[in-house]
Amino acid sequence: MAIEVGTEAPDFELRNQHGEPVRLSDFRGGQNVVLVFYPFAFTGVCTGELGAIQKELPRLQNDDVQVLGVSSDSPFSQRVFADREGLEFPLLSDFWPHGEVARAYGVLDEQKGCAVRGTFVIDKAGTVRWSVVNDLPDARDEQEYLKVLDSL
Repeated sequence: MAIEVGTEAPDFELRNQHGEPVRLSDFRGGQNVVLVFYPFAFTGVCTGELGAIQKELPRLQNDDVQVLGVSSDSPFSQRVFADREGLEFPLLSDFWPHGEVARAYGVLDEQKGCAVRGTFVIDKAGTVRWSVVNDLPDARDEQEYLKVLDSL
């Protein structure tokens, strides 16, 4: 079960597609975070969802907001995926320990070994302000993220 709105977002440190560490708490006090869990790089729905985020990136990521994508793919796969798809936001590797961050957020499908489609909007204080969790085949609507961010 996904963590609830109104709770403190679990902190984590993961490596991005360039091998650099990214810590959620580093954004505290400075930027809201749109944390987007996706099952696997190079799959149809994931490619479509992250491509839609990239198209809206000027509105989704700015001085006030940071987008972070997370999957259990390796950092090397994340790098090739980001380069191939022209994704200009951090893709974080929840590879090892496998799915630890997805598990902390309650979005790890233990049977399939990947995250389901969970998105969490985390405010500058580190509190989950909104979330949506979809099953593997069900894409999310990035326009919903914009609506939530406008209300913060």
